[in-house]
Amino acid sequence: METQNTFQKITVEAIVNAPVEKVWNYWNAPEQVTKWNTPHESWHCPSGRNDLRVGGDFSFRMEARDGSTGFDFGGTYDEVKTNEKIAYTMSDARTVSVVFTAMGDQTKVTETFDAESTNSIEMQQGGWQAILDNFKKHTEEN
Repeated sequence: METQNTFQKITVEAIVNAPVEKVWNYWNAPEQVTKWNTPHESWHCPSGRNDLRVGGDFSFRMEARDGSTGFDFGGTYDEVKTNEKIAYTMSDARTVSVVFTAMGDQTKVTETFDAESTNSIEMQQGGWQAILDNFKKHTEEN
């Protein structure tokens, strides 16, 4: 019997002032991800790995800078289209889709993810948007 994914979808997006090739690289290269993958300056991403291919997996460690809490954020890739789209499934069966839309010297990044049931939709959207905003800032400044 096939199960249906019944999670509510949440979307965040940003327009990054950089060409899609740079945006793609900064989104996927672990040495870049560890510099932007935080929702707030009180957090950091000390390590990560990324096997960017269908069936490959990734994991990034996210921790509070004071050491009070932390977790591994990861998943397995379901779809990878270079400079266009990434889709993956997290260990709790929630899915994420990231679309990269080239617009000349700008790139629109649209991330749609399944909500989890612990935190409010607003909190989740705010957290994921904050991480995306950090990505935009890091990519544009480097």
